[in-house]
Amino acid sequence: MKISEIKINPKNPRFIKDDKFKKLVKSIKEFPKMLKLRPIVIDKNNMILGWNMRFKACQELWIKDIPVKIAEDLTPKEEQRFIIEDNVWFWEWDFDLLSNEWDEKELIDWWVDLPNFDIQEKTDKEDLDKKTKQVECPRCWETFSI
Repeated sequence: MKISEIKINPKNPRFIKDDKFKKLVKSIKEFPKMLKLRPIVIDKNNMILGWNMRFKACQELWIKDIPVKIAEDLTPKEEQRFIIEDNVWFWEWDFDLLSNEWDEKELIDWWVDLPNFDIQEKTDKEDLDKKTKQVECPRCWETFSI
């Protein structure tokens, strides 16, 4: 299918950071046969259900035609499930998008490793009455104030 006819999925909760994206682009450039073996999965409206990042890598390489598999017989709920389960072991998650667009129990059922945020109350040094919650991400060890 012509790459220009395919639509990126704005609700795709996966992304790849710079170095990993460059590796994906390099992988496709060096081994284009992989695209035939693992085509981009789209719905009947040409919206990507699987392999958004591979699609973006193909755009980066100026590939004009890419293999696709049309998932014609999936219900909307099955399409959602496919998006998650197809990506469960790859890349990184956009947790804001996941929390706003997906059901937590279903994500867990579909093997998504959701972070277990440790929430601790800490006292603000400037204002002893004001308390903030610190959330520590167990994956990146970064602390966020909420």
